Amino acid sequence: MHHMGKSEVYSWRLSPRLKAELDEAARLEKKSLAQLLDTIAEDWLEHFGDRTAGSQERQQRIRDVALESVGALRGNDPSRAENARSEVRSRLARRHVR
Repeated sequence: MHHMGKSEVYSWRLSPRLKAELDEAARLEKKSLAQLLDTIAEDWLEHFGDRTAGSQERQQRIRDVALESVGALRGNDPSRAENARSEVRSRLARRHVR
């Protein structure tokens, strides 16, 4: 597990029951509550939040969508290159109308 110096603070409300259970778990593990929560968060991210794969999959989806537009501006308009930016924006706006 990778531990770095702490620089962020996060707080949230939880039920008295959950707080008591977390305090008891920390005591049994001989850790502070903060250490226990760090461990829980790291374990969860390692198990459910595969950051590298998720990022790679997200980047691939972005590339796939972008490639749909490559070479898509056709026509006999000699000023096509000058108007490409506005044409792309127009197409995106039409595509994402809610």
